[in-house]
Amino acid sequence: MAEPLLNLRAVRRDYPSGEGTLAVLKGIDLAIEAGEMVAIVGPSGSGKSTLMNLLGGLDRPTSGSYRIAGREVGTLEPDELAALRREHFGFIFQRYHLLGELSALGNVEIPAIYAGRAPEERRRRAAGLLARLGMAERTGHRPGQLSGGQQQRVSIARALMNDAAVILADEPTGALDRHSGEEVLRILDELHAEGRTVVIVTHDMTVANRAGRIIEISDGAIVADHRVERPAAGTGAMAAKRDGFGPTLPTAPEAGLPPPDREEPAPPEPGGRGVGRVRAFAGRLGEALRMALLSMMAHRLRSFLTMLGIIIGIASVVCVVALGEGSRQRVLSNISSLGTNTLEIFAGRDFGDVRSAKITTLVVADAEALARQAYVAAVTPTVSSSSTARFAGKEASAQVNGVSEQYFLAKGTKLAQGRFFDADATRTRAQEVVIDENTRKALFGGFAGSPVGQVIFVGDVPARVVGVTQPQQGGFGSSQNLSLYLPYTTVQTRVLGSTSLRSITVRVSDTVATDLAEQAVTQFLARRHGAKDFFILNTDDIRQTITATTRTMTVLIAVIAVISLVVGGIGVMNIMLVSVSERVGEIGVRMAVGARQADILQQFLIEAMLVCLLGGVLGIALALGFGVAFSRLTTSFSLVYSSTAILAAVLCSTAIGLLFGYLPARRASRLDPVAALARG
Repeated sequence: MAEPLLNLRAVRRDYPSGEGTLAVLKGIDLAIEAGEMVAIVGPSGSGKSTLMNLLGGLDRPTSGSYRIAGREVGTLEPDELAALRREHFGFIFQRYHLLGELSALGNVEIPAIYAGRAPEERRRRAAGLLARLGMAERTGHRPGQLSGGQQQRVSIARALMNDAAVILADEPTGALDRHSGEEVLRILDELHAEGRTVVIVTHDMTVANRAGRIIEISDGAIVADHRVERPAAGTGAMAAKRDGFGPTLPTAPEAGLPPPDREEPAPPEPGGRGVGRVRAFAGRLGEALRMALLSMMAHRLRSFLTMLGIIIGIASVVCVVALGEGSRQRVLSNISSLGTNTLEIFAGRDFGDVRSAKITTLVVADAEALARQAYVAAVTPTVSSSSTARFAGKEASAQVNGVSEQYFLAKGTKLAQGRFFDADATRTRAQEVVIDENTRKALFGGFAGSPVGQVIFVGDVPARVVGVTQPQQGGFGSSQNLSLYLPYTTVQTRVLGSTSLRSITVRVSDTVATDLAEQAVTQFLARRHGAKDFFILNTDDIRQTITATTRTMTVLIAVIAVISLVVGGIGVMNIMLVSVSERVGEIGVRMAVGARQADILQQFLIEAMLVCLLGGVLGIALALGFGVAFSRLTTSFSLVYSSTAILAAVLCSTAIGLLFGYLPARRASRLDPVAALARG
């Protein structure tokens, strides 16, 4: 004799209770044949709902054997149980358990989504089922817009979406008025007439008498099992021609369930089984994304507050990187005004050498010899003295710098007015002077005309002003000094009366590293002088020190910003944990209609990643907006954004969603379907 469709032998179900256990089912023996309509009755707390959960694969027995079509349920993995519920069982709940964010059509479609059906196919199937149940005009309505009877009809349509062979109805009329209850019972009669196995759990004997077999349960044990005479089921809307969505059910004597597969079979199509699986996965992924968006829209304030930490963190990181790069470029620009890639060669062993004034071996010939080296871009001998500058009754102390025409190129000096003196002026000891902006203000502050062309006195030496330089950082706090630039030959003969040099300034070629050039100059001059009676100040060392300091500060502030990102990620995790607690009922419903653990994990993980990704995009927008506002407030320097930093910020926000969203998502996927439905 063929084994019964549903077969329980000595089944117990115990639950933890304090320090002990509570036996809800006690040694149940029950066999249900394919095509039967069975009512399980008993008072509240008798264990009938627990029995239905076991029959539907929502729960597992503590001990005993439960076999479905000959296959032992206790050996099935969670996803195998999900496949069983998805392909062969349909649940009709007393409290309907519809998802409030979805329309009636969307609720009915859910089982087909997890079964991997094509979108157009499942919509057609769902619309057809709702139409047969008198809901054609309500397909776009959400559960809150439907009456109790209409919600129960949606629940029935959902149970039939995958052409379930076994219908499990838990108090299907308990929350309905008499008329709606009669309609639901009539539908169940018609489902039975089609050949489906129908199991009704109820405490109402009027409802139980509609079944052909009544099983009475009390205190966790079956106390009666008898068959009753029932009127022949009429043929109504549900007995109409099926639309070919699933296989036509066999008649009651032949009905049975195939063993569930770990991977549900995809519908035959061109491209084979692999294409079907990809399509099924894409459908489930799309459903998870849609539900994540619906959840975020339904809880806008909570979603925004969740994003806030990510927004601030991402904006901080992008702004800090942009500020750091802007500061670095500004620093380099300022250093350029001092003369980038320059070597200052002084007489003596180091700064403060008391014998340096007596060392006269640093001469113009050294500068001329250095100018012929391949690694040198420009060279200028330098002499200096302090003197009094006078013009039209105004006088001021000034630094007199004797330089060659290449000095301005070596130092990167720029003109505000006039011109620089040239090589002829150096050769002929011309009495031409270039003044800086401080000198212009001190001597020509009340002068109506241009200082260019005017004659000033440098000590007792008259000199014609040929140019005015732009404001320039002088280095080491000297930017407020008055500086005059004359040909070094003029200063040597007319001011100092000496041909020795204070220093030689060398601008290194842009293609040569300054440290290598410093080594070459040291070796070159040491050979010329026969000793190392000079020292070199490498301005690139200053640049490297300042940029290293800037980089360190940028890293420090970026670490602080990253900490805010981590705090934001923890906030995401906390909110997602709260979301899991709030949506336990939804999770239970999805599991009941066949969602795998991976489907639930995927849905909540996508939601967390979506929150973080959107927060990252908003954070980048905030950072860019800050840059616009900053540029309007100050022109000293601007934020320099890095596309790499922006891309890294987006990837970082996505990674945060993945990292901090995993724990809540995993917790959701591991929920017990029965406990989730009970709490929902």
